[in-house]
Amino acid sequence: MNSRQVIKQLEADGWELRNVKGSHHIFRHPTKPGHISVPHPKQDLGVGLVPKLLKQAGLK
Repeated sequence: MNSRQVIKQLEADGWELRNVKGSHHIFRHPTKPGHISVPHPKQDLGVGLVPKLLKQAGLK
């Protein structure tokens, strides 16, 4: 899975892009705690990174 697909899933769940630091996009949710940092643009994210990001977002 690439970073664009992860970002689309986050945005569909209500996560909003708040900041960009270097090659990382920082997302925050209006009601969920914390933030999620997605490396972008990146063709393929690591095998363990995608489930970790989705779990952190409460999508898995």
